[in-house]
Amino acid sequence: MSKSLLIAAAALMTAALALAADLPRTYDPDPREIHFGPVTMLTDGGENAEAYFSYDSQRLVFQTTREEYPCDQIVMIPATGGDPELISTGKGRTTCAYFTGDDSQVIYASTHLAGDECPTPPDMSQGYVWGIFAGYDIFKLDLASHELVPLTATPGYDAEATISPDGSTIVFTSTRDGDLDIYTMDLDGDNVTRLTDTPGYDGGAFFSPDGTKICYRSHYPEVGPALDDYQRLLADQKVRPSVMEIRVMNADGSDQTQITEMGCASFGPFFHPSGEKIIFASNYPDPRGREFDLWMVDVDGGNLEQITFSEGFDGFPMWAPDGKTFVFGSNRHNTGPRDTNIFVTEWKD
Repeated sequence: MSKSLLIAAAALMTAALALAADLPRTYDPDPREIHFGPVTMLTDGGENAEAYFSYDSQRLVFQTTREEYPCDQIVMIPATGGDPELISTGKGRTTCAYFTGDDSQVIYASTHLAGDECPTPPDMSQGYVWGIFAGYDIFKLDLASHELVPLTATPGYDAEATISPDGSTIVFTSTRDGDLDIYTMDLDGDNVTRLTDTPGYDGGAFFSPDGTKICYRSHYPEVGPALDDYQRLLADQKVRPSVMEIRVMNADGSDQTQITEMGCASFGPFFHPSGEKIIFASNYPDPRGREFDLWMVDVDGGNLEQITFSEGFDGFPMWAPDGKTFVFGSNRHNTGPRDTNIFVTEWKD
């Protein structure tokens, strides 16, 4: 590289670091984002995703891949922004952290017991796939004592864990019975109950505000070549997420109902504070596209509404328990072109 190019690259890096240090930053939303107040950027740099509020709405916990961590680790920050505090081990790969009801503990999934190194990313020669790493187990971390207790120990994938509004029940996804299904268990890992059993991917589950229902993403391939392809990939610890729909069921697994039929990659559902709507991310209407926005729909499948309009990715939505503070991940206003960052705003409705 020539001296002039080196100087230019160094200048760009210096400018990027200076900008990233100037956090939080607040921007006006797109004029079409009528539900949002000003959006505040809490991170700038790396891949930051699945930020979830503490029950007192004062903190956020999320997974991040950045220069210090070659694959996702769990960090915690104040809901108003601040320096991320590493709370996972720094080993293996982690996903899907969530506060317990008294905010004294965090549950998350990690592969660190299967090895200190990051799991090998999936081979994309078979198309776009997600890694469903068999080394994932779910752990509970005491934030005061730093004691880390395993809640699952079954072979295969245990991850995607969240907790009911009353703080008593964990819902999670597991391959323990040979498929990707949704289960519940107590906070100590006891009383595991299987809720779904249709062949295909059920995951990303969240409880409704009153705890009586669960929303989740699903893909049920037709019997034949489609199901064979799904099962072949799953045996190789992969899943193809190109078509997923949003479903709702009762908290005991009854009355499983599909509420979207968009033919795209729809995921990350979360209940509106009223319990009457669900927000989620989707690349609708282009199932092969990379433009993901947030959409909202009634629990009966009516009144589909586009919520975000920023170019690139918007996803992982959540309302704080206060019912008005809203967090999501987005590519907007990034220093790095491929970064995903955490934003908060006041939901105006």
